Amino acid sequence: MTASLTIAGHTMGTPDLSVPDALRLFHRAGLDAAEVVWQDGFASGIPETDSGAVLRETAAVSRELGLPVIGLTPYMSGLNSPDRSTRERDIARFRSCIGDAAELGAHIIRVYAGEFTEDQAARGEHAERWTRLVASLRSLGPIAHDHGVVLAVENHFNTMTMTARESAELVREVSHPAVGILYDQANLTFTHSEDFPEAIAVQAGLIRHVHVKDLVWVDRERPFTAAAVATVAPEERTVRSRAVGDGELDWPGILASLLETGYRGVLSLEYEYRWHPNDLPDPEEGFRRGADHTRSILSRLTDSESLPS
Repeated sequence: MTASLTIAGHTMGTPDLSVPDALRLFHRAGLDAAEVVWQDGFASGIPETDSGAVLRETAAVSRELGLPVIGLTPYMSGLNSPDRSTRERDIARFRSCIGDAAELGAHIIRVYAGEFTEDQAARGEHAERWTRLVASLRSLGPIAHDHGVVLAVENHFNTMTMTARESAELVREVSHPAVGILYDQANLTFTHSEDFPEAIAVQAGLIRHVHVKDLVWVDRERPFTAAAVATVAPEERTVRSRAVGDGELDWPGILASLLETGYRGVLSLEYEYRWHPNDLPDPEEGFRRGADHTRSILSRLTDSESLPS
């Protein structure tokens, strides 16, 4: 058994750099690959409305460094909207993102499982929104497959896959090989969802991508609530972000459990410097420390010979 998984940097952690300069930072920090935000108005992202210039420069720098772009992170959340025009707009945006991923040779696209808030749940909207979400993903699955891309639905608050069980249920109902799960234990932890042994067991065989980040609690007992999908407002936070290895998550246990399920995909360091810069060291230091810590865990797991080959 080899535990030499690919460790990627995420441009969420480089908000002040262009995408090419973020790739250069990842290369200096010893990372193997990059996951890139796909969004208008973010310096370290590929714009949705890009003329092709950023895409071409990114591809050229990726080739020059030997540092592949393995995934894109868009921010659409309308796949489950009751409004048909909203759904069709976001399906079209996903089609464009899939095309850009294929141009870069990226094989993963992060997906929000629509939007689902406590207010929507109280209004009894779950069944309709779930049906719309399944239909949207089923329509996108064949397109992604034809481009060599997997749509990885994230464990994420204020979506229909906040928990691991919801994520597994959705992917099994969509039932398409190009639709899988993006496992994010930090998100599951601060939303008081499953701990890692249950989360990995429930999602085993469906996980196609993993986000790696760390945290410390500041109010472990407070229930989690947030108004938005993409981020948590300062007054809503119950945790603080940390570089991997500086927080409370049991990454040795998480990685051992993932490897035991046969996971051999990418570990993407989702360094949250875009949202919480005051919590974290500067990006180059944080990415280097995170990569070193993650590799150290993987090396110990290999040396222990505790995992099946």
